[in-house]
Amino acid sequence: MDLDMKAWLRSLGEAKRKKALPILSFPAVQLMGITVRELISDSGRQAEGMARIAQRVDAAAAVSLMDLSVEAECFGSQIVVSEDEVPTVTGSILSDPSQVEALAIPPVGAGRTSIYLEAVRKAVERIQDRPVFAGMIGPYSLAGRLLDVTEIMLYCYDDPDMVAQLLDKVTEFLISYGRAYKETGANGIMLAEPLAGLLSPALAEEFSAPYVKRIVDALQDDRFLVLYHNCGNCTIQMIDSILDTGAAAYHFGNAIDMAEMMEHIPQDTIAMGNIDPAGEFRNGTPESIRAATLQLLEDCGSYPNFVISSGCDIPPLSKWENIDAFFQAVEEHYAHG
Repeated sequence: MDLDMKAWLRSLGEAKRKKALPILSFPAVQLMGITVRELISDSGRQAEGMARIAQRVDAAAAVSLMDLSVEAECFGSQIVVSEDEVPTVTGSILSDPSQVEALAIPPVGAGRTSIYLEAVRKAVERIQDRPVFAGMIGPYSLAGRLLDVTEIMLYCYDDPDMVAQLLDKVTEFLISYGRAYKETGANGIMLAEPLAGLLSPALAEEFSAPYVKRIVDALQDDRFLVLYHNCGNCTIQMIDSILDTGAAAYHFGNAIDMAEMMEHIPQDTIAMGNIDPAGEFRNGTPESIRAATLQLLEDCGSYPNFVISSGCDIPPLSKWENIDAFFQAVEEHYAHG
């Protein structure tokens, strides 16, 4: 669906009765009676899952699978796939500058990227009443999966040139991947940069924000937005460099106080968050998630640029009664507002 996405984003903020925009895709496995393994390996099932979720919940947008193993797998990383959890990267494939130097940038379409691109293409055809965003990993988070998530932080101090060279390579790949999503007809990407949330503000400013900005500058326009996601616990301290990325909107995790974060967000910029995905969607009850949702809306609802969401990707086996209760609570709040 061809939309003026800048206008859509403005309307999201100006609406008196706002719609939630959670990162909701993997729980489709329950609606379809399939496993995560089956979902991640089939573009038709992914599009079907997104369509079923769009039929069930009145969200502001549809979001494709937030699977942060796809891009690393393209570069050669080993992944662990299970029946009921999101895939994860195991081990590292790089450990010294010569390996980084020799690392080839894979073509878009390698590994499962072709499946994920085709899934979004099919979802865009099926979902006509709201924008469709594709899930994609951020540059530092991808580099960390290739070098090891702990080791990369040490390399930022011990060998910053190597880290910068790797970031150049992964950023080039992510720009190409993002352009391919743009060609599917998607309305934007949700760019997940959670590993950057573990960095100090100074390191995030050097090793994450400039590379995210490169992606934003290459992809974002009136028809295609980059939504930035970081669920780390230091995002308030590094908010200046996060905002410097120029992303269209920002999405934060439940490790922070969302009301405190909203004090740092410009009035003309949308910020989203941050109901606990594991604690509430996965392991809570309809009563507990209703209370948490109403409380967050009470705390942040006075900010017209706040849009309620999950704090991160909602886990595959999250209870649908909890997901439904979340949406009902949002509707209840704005109906009485």
